[in-house]
Amino acid sequence: MLSLLHPDVSGRAADLAREFSTAQPFRHVAIDQFLDPQFCQELIAQFPPFESGDARNERGELAGKAVIADIARLGSAYERFDRLMRDGEFLALIERITGIPGLLYDAEYVGGGTHENRDGQELDSHVDFNFHPRFGWHRRLNLIVFLNPQWEETWGGCLELLREAMAETGDARKVVLPVANRAVIFETTESSWHGFRVIRTPPGRGITRKSLAVYFYSHHRSAAEIAPAHATFYYQRPLPAHIQPGYTMQEDDVAEIRKLFARRDDHIRFLYERDQEFTVLLEGINKWRAFQLARLLTWPARALKRAVGK
Repeated sequence: MLSLLHPDVSGRAADLAREFSTAQPFRHVAIDQFLDPQFCQELIAQFPPFESGDARNERGELAGKAVIADIARLGSAYERFDRLMRDGEFLALIERITGIPGLLYDAEYVGGGTHENRDGQELDSHVDFNFHPRFGWHRRLNLIVFLNPQWEETWGGCLELLREAMAETGDARKVVLPVANRAVIFETTESSWHGFRVIRTPPGRGITRKSLAVYFYSHHRSAAEIAPAHATFYYQRPLPAHIQPGYTMQEDDVAEIRKLFARRDDHIRFLYERDQEFTVLLEGINKWRAFQLARLLTWPARALKRAVGK
């Protein structure tokens, strides 16, 4: 299956490993000509129509991003790409480059698959969920392959790797242009902030931002790197810096402020609904007979702990 990669990738494994281990703002490597060029063209040609993907956001609202996780059904090229991702030789190569042993392929492509973003879309800086929701594996790596034959930096949509949620300069921010057959592999940790700014493509040309995302896991991880299980953390952007006392707002400013307030309201609603679900779950646990018995049996120890604490 390694024949689906560009021949130079395997030969450069040692150099790519050095790049990965020393990269800033966190461990990553960008690889141009990642796939065999003909194979990459097949993936571009078979990329699914926007309308065939899941174009709803995390709160079930229609949005400008379409996702398809079941990539093997999209055509022969995507079926071969899926087989490459699970291939033992390929996983061993990624382990050599990243230094992370025991990588696990996710057949469900949770959160991954084909991603297509239309004009006006952006991805707030975020840290990814840290455990596989079904198997409990540790999330370790993101692999993103871009499939855009043409892209300009002025169009936005460039992948940003950030030391902090709103880092702007120097080694604290790395910008990657999402051009076709460029792959980015980066480690997912509690500080691997990433996202992209709003897409503004030339009108009337039907250009969208297309990519393939694959996430890899492992059974084990260093204890120092393990955090309590969490969903994806998004950083809510503040008001633009130029909104100051005395400034006369333009139509674009008003539109931006409305968008930010709407997104913040949506996020508050999302957190409220999640809190309600958690409350219902706790109420159910409290009603379990086994839980009630456990509380009864441990009452003396809890009473003693409270007394000692006083």
